Amino acid sequence: MFGIDEAIAAPLWAVDNPYRRERGPLIADVTVDVLVVGAGYTGLWTAFHLLSANRGTRVMIVDSESVGFGASGRNGGWCSAISPVSMKRIESMAGREQATAFSAKLVATVDRIGAFCRDHTIDAHFAHHGWTSMARSRPHLDRIRAEVSSWHQFGFTEFDMSVINPGDPRLPKAENVLGGLHTPHCASIHPARLVHGLANVVESLGATIHDHTAVHDIAFSGNPPHRVRTTGGTVTADVVVRATEGFTATLPSARRELAPIYSLMIASEPLEDDWWAELGWEKRFTLNDARRLVVYGQRTADGRLAFGGRGAPYHFGSAVKPSYDLDRGVHRALGHVVDELFPIMRDIVVTHRWGGPLGVARDWCPFVRFDPTTGLASAGGYVGDGVATSALAGQTLAALIDGSSNDTDGWWINRPIRRWEPEPFRWLGISAGLALPEMIDEAERFDGAAAIRGRLLDRLTGH
Repeated sequence: MFGIDEAIAAPLWAVDNPYRRERGPLIADVTVDVLVVGAGYTGLWTAFHLLSANRGTRVMIVDSESVGFGASGRNGGWCSAISPVSMKRIESMAGREQATAFSAKLVATVDRIGAFCRDHTIDAHFAHHGWTSMARSRPHLDRIRAEVSSWHQFGFTEFDMSVINPGDPRLPKAENVLGGLHTPHCASIHPARLVHGLANVVESLGATIHDHTAVHDIAFSGNPPHRVRTTGGTVTADVVVRATEGFTATLPSARRELAPIYSLMIASEPLEDDWWAELGWEKRFTLNDARRLVVYGQRTADGRLAFGGRGAPYHFGSAVKPSYDLDRGVHRALGHVVDELFPIMRDIVVTHRWGGPLGVARDWCPFVRFDPTTGLASAGGYVGDGVATSALAGQTLAALIDGSSNDTDGWWINRPIRRWEPEPFRWLGISAGLALPEMIDEAERFDGAAAIRGRLLDRLTGH
């Protein structure tokens, strides 16, 4: 791929979005029942479910930038039932029943998001063709077989997750493919169309949304109602929902709760159907391979390859800056990965490059929290698997807030959260953890010691 350095430095999803609206900032003091801080998927789904249950609830959503500015409007467009944390890890924390129930709820959530788009006539380019992961080495194949086996051990079937062989139409014609896995429980989407369409629906239910309204901090003592200072006025609310995910570290009281880890993306020029047929990628299934350093791709509705991955550094002090979205070295590396997978794409032009932070908890597990005494709620820690998980989190938060919850998946509700270490230990630990996957990928090609390193990485990341 070429033209990466000259590509437009903005998310591909920022264009071709008929649902995007400009909203003004808060300009006066106001009293509401629920204040949501963060106008991404988590906050908007929470508001949607609160208002669907009770249209009389006074809900206000504020964002320091605008609707969908963070990961919700710039992610890879995977609406996936793959959990941010493995079923084995959940089983070790709360038992097999909760592990299986959580995964089943994520499967149902993917379907519900598709139904939501249909019910509200939101064309989010929802294409429910599943996810394929390619094995391009023997360690990849071993890892894929182990993952499929784990799903089956938890009661899921060959339909839910299966090993596929070369020549299967769900496996594209990439270099050195030995096999793969496929699950139907994933859809490709245009993430910004979804988040902006969702925001419009939430407003139609009675919520108020203000862009460019930053909250100074969310730290309370005593009982509600709380007075939350923003750049445009003071909001008095009984319940405050912190839905800031990758930007949580910008709040002084939460600087060590979620570490911002960057994921970057590139997008190609539109390709003709003949190209996709030659690649064996005729349906819009999502795609990665089984390397440890995460990469991910989708075929967009207009025929582009949108491809992303990790590899960007963690920035000291959990710093979050727009310039970190545009690491040329990482964008070039992503182009090299595409060329390695699909040599026929070496002459394809990259038109867009972008990135952003995602939120990672110290134990790499997502969480949902609500304290009815203080009225403070929060959710996050999706580790890059947040489209469906955030929708489930918003539904769960709303049920906790309005008192209707009978959720039995208590493993992620109000669980203790260990804070990240202070600097420089946080930088040292995260930087080492980010370097380890690439080292393992390289080592897997040459020696068996990679298996030991792989088990170490699994322990660090909750798999």
